[in-house]
Amino acid sequence: MARKNRIEWIRRAVLREWRGGDEPMADNASIHRPDRFIQAALKSAGAADGMDEERLKEAWREIAGDLVARHASPDSLKKGCLTLKVLQPAMRFQLEQMKPRLLANLKKELGSGVVKSVRFTLG
Repeated sequence: MARKNRIEWIRRAVLREWRGGDEPMADNASIHRPDRFIQAALKSAGAADGMDEERLKEAWREIAGDLVARHASPDSLKKGCLTLKVLQPAMRFQLEQMKPRLLANLKKELGSGVVKSVRFTLG
Protein backbone atom coordinates (compact mmCIF):
# COMPACT_ATOMS: atom_id res chain seq x y z
CA MET A 1 0.00 0.00 0.00
CA ALA A 2 2.87 2.41 0.73
CA ARG A 3 4.26 1.82 -2.77
CA LYS A 4 0.87 2.72 -4.29
CA ASN A 5 0.75 5.95 -2.26
CA ARG A 6 4.30 6.81 -3.33
CA ILE A 7 3.47 6.22 -7.00
CA GLU A 8 0.38 8.42 -6.65
CA TRP A 9 2.45 11.11 -4.94
CA ILE A 10 5.06 11.01 -7.76
CA ARG A 11 2.28 11.12 -10.36
CA ARG A 12 0.76 14.22 -8.74
CA ALA A 13 4.21 15.86 -8.45
CA VAL A 14 4.97 15.26 -12.14
CA LEU A 15 1.55 16.59 -13.19
CA ARG A 16 1.94 19.63 -10.90
CA GLU A 17 5.34 20.41 -12.44
CA TRP A 18 4.09 19.84 -16.00
CA ARG A 19 0.97 22.00 -15.48
CA GLY A 20 2.81 24.66 -13.51
CA GLY A 21 0.55 24.29 -10.50
CA ASP A 22 -1.80 22.04 -8.59
CA GLU A 23 -4.65 20.24 -10.26
CA PRO A 24 -7.68 22.50 -10.54
CA MET A 25 -10.45 22.09 -8.00
CA ALA A 26 -13.81 20.73 -8.98
CA ASP A 27 -15.74 23.06 -11.31
CA ASN A 28 -18.40 23.90 -8.73
CA ALA A 29 -16.09 24.22 -5.72
CA SER A 30 -15.84 28.01 -5.82
CA ILE A 31 -19.30 28.76 -7.19
CA HIS A 32 -21.85 30.04 -4.70
CA ARG A 33 -25.52 30.81 -5.07
CA PRO A 34 -26.16 34.55 -5.43
CA ASP A 35 -28.86 34.62 -2.75
CA ARG A 36 -26.07 34.20 -0.17
CA PHE A 37 -24.64 37.58 -1.17
CA ILE A 38 -27.67 39.62 -2.29
CA GLN A 39 -28.35 41.18 1.11
CA ALA A 40 -24.71 42.24 1.56
CA ALA A 41 -24.62 43.72 -1.95
CA LEU A 42 -27.86 45.64 -1.40
CA LYS A 43 -26.64 46.95 1.95
CA SER A 44 -23.33 48.15 0.50
CA ALA A 45 -25.21 49.86 -2.35
CA GLY A 46 -27.44 51.62 0.15
CA ALA A 47 -30.57 49.80 -1.00
CA ALA A 48 -31.03 47.29 1.79
CA ASP A 49 -34.53 48.51 2.53
CA GLY A 50 -35.42 48.15 -1.12
CA MET A 51 -36.80 51.58 -1.99
CA ASP A 52 -39.07 51.11 -4.96
CA GLU A 53 -37.88 53.25 -7.86
CA GLU A 54 -41.40 53.93 -9.10
CA ARG A 55 -42.52 55.02 -5.62
CA LEU A 56 -39.59 57.43 -5.46
CA LYS A 57 -40.39 58.88 -8.90
CA GLU A 58 -44.07 59.32 -8.03
CA ALA A 59 -43.19 61.00 -4.74
CA TRP A 60 -40.76 63.30 -6.57
CA ARG A 61 -43.46 64.29 -9.12
CA GLU A 62 -45.90 65.12 -6.32
CA ILE A 63 -43.36 67.08 -4.30
CA ALA A 64 -41.70 68.93 -7.18
CA GLY A 65 -44.69 69.49 -9.44
CA ASP A 66 -44.96 68.79 -13.15
CA LEU A 67 -42.71 71.61 -14.38
CA VAL A 68 -39.78 70.80 -12.10
CA ALA A 69 -40.27 67.04 -12.52
CA ARG A 70 -39.86 67.44 -16.30
CA HIS A 71 -36.50 69.18 -15.81
CA ALA A 72 -35.17 67.17 -12.84
CA SER A 73 -35.57 63.49 -12.09
CA PRO A 74 -34.28 61.06 -9.45
CA ASP A 75 -31.06 59.43 -10.64
CA SER A 76 -30.05 57.35 -7.62
CA LEU A 77 -30.64 56.86 -3.92
CA LYS A 78 -27.59 55.56 -2.08
CA LYS A 79 -27.07 55.55 1.66
CA GLY A 80 -29.81 58.13 2.12
CA CYS A 81 -28.44 60.56 -0.47
CA LEU A 82 -30.88 61.26 -3.29
CA THR A 83 -29.16 62.39 -6.48
CA LEU A 84 -31.34 64.35 -8.86
CA LYS A 85 -30.34 64.74 -12.49
CA VAL A 86 -31.14 68.29 -13.61
CA LEU A 87 -31.27 69.29 -17.27
CA GLN A 88 -30.45 73.02 -17.00
CA PRO A 89 -28.06 75.00 -14.79
CA ALA A 90 -30.77 77.59 -14.04
CA MET A 91 -33.07 74.86 -12.73
CA ARG A 92 -30.22 73.45 -10.66
CA PHE A 93 -29.68 76.86 -9.07
CA GLN A 94 -33.40 77.14 -8.32
CA LEU A 95 -33.46 73.67 -6.75
CA GLU A 96 -30.38 74.45 -4.65
CA GLN A 97 -32.31 77.40 -3.20
CA MET A 98 -35.27 75.12 -2.48
CA LYS A 99 -33.18 72.25 -1.08
CA PRO A 100 -34.22 72.52 2.60
CA ARG A 101 -37.90 72.60 1.69
CA LEU A 102 -37.52 69.75 -0.83
CA LEU A 103 -35.69 67.63 1.73
CA ALA A 104 -38.36 68.25 4.35
CA ASN A 105 -41.11 67.31 1.88
CA LEU A 106 -39.22 64.16 0.80
CA LYS A 107 -38.82 63.10 4.42
CA LYS A 108 -42.50 63.74 5.04
CA GLU A 109 -43.58 61.76 1.96
CA LEU A 110 -41.12 58.84 2.13
CA GLY A 111 -40.24 58.69 5.82
CA SER A 112 -37.44 60.35 7.74
CA GLY A 113 -34.90 57.54 7.33
CA VAL A 114 -35.13 57.15 3.55
CA VAL A 115 -33.76 60.45 2.19
CA LYS A 116 -31.22 62.19 4.41
CA SER A 117 -29.64 64.52 1.86
CA VAL A 118 -30.16 65.74 -1.69
CA ARG A 119 -27.58 66.54 -4.33
CA PHE A 120 -27.93 67.72 -7.91
CA THR A 121 -26.03 66.78 -11.06
CA LEU A 122 -26.34 68.23 -14.52
CA GLY A 123 -27.15 65.78 -17.23
